[in-house]
Amino acid sequence: MLSSLQHWLQERREAAALRRRPIPDDLWKRTLVRYPFLKLEGTPGAPALRRMTSLFLDRKEFSAVPPLRLTNDVVVAVAAQACLPVLQLGLARYDGFVGIVLQPDLVKVRREHLDDDGVLHEYDEVLSGEAVQGGPVMLSWRDVRGSGRSAAEGYNVVIHEFAHVLDMADGIADGVPPLPPDIGRDEWTATLHDEYERFAARVDAGEETALDPYAAHAPEEFFAVASEAFFVNPGLLRSEHPAFEALLQRFYRREPVA
Repeated sequence: MLSSLQHWLQERREAAALRRRPIPDDLWKRTLVRYPFLKLEGTPGAPALRRMTSLFLDRKEFSAVPPLRLTNDVVVAVAAQACLPVLQLGLARYDGFVGIVLQPDLVKVRREHLDDDGVLHEYDEVLSGEAVQGGPVMLSWRDVRGSGRSAAEGYNVVIHEFAHVLDMADGIADGVPPLPPDIGRDEWTATLHDEYERFAARVDAGEETALDPYAAHAPEEFFAVASEAFFVNPGLLRSEHPAFEALLQRFYRREPVA
């Protein structure tokens, strides 16, 4: 609980940040048109999201790999989508990192894996985004730019990677982020693993699923993929995973969305 002095100082800091990073009306309107899931029409969150986006821009450092350029449209698009998961949780949830690196397109990275027999395997992995402990967060602008359209499939690379940021806040990526007092760890892990195991079994059986099959890779990926759908197309998640969708409502403190 903040003291009155701390609260006053925080308000002053935030007021100064809002003056440094104002979002013009026309830019915000363009952003909402391009990414309709950000509109939050008829909810108290609509103006709060714009305010938090400005605060996010003031606290984080963006960089871009040429030929991509950091225009106002680019950074506001990323920041607004990143703020959506923490709109009710608070921007302090992202205090563990500063940097955001934007790539023009998908990125190929070299990976190494040591198997149980001690044999080292090397392979290439193509990424649309990546979040690592302490940052930075890497994102493919091609995927960010298309997230207004890809919302129909429940896909959103920004929310996916920032769900990983929330998950790793306790030092480990396991699909169990720091939980609020009203959600016990046993309840969360039991629901997560039950939903994940059933989902992975369906993917292994070749069934079509509402969520991206990538969620079958690990419980932490199921949490991140489910979070994507929860914010951009919750009907997809609710149709096959109502128990986990209800749990995410409590975690993200977000009312059910039609």
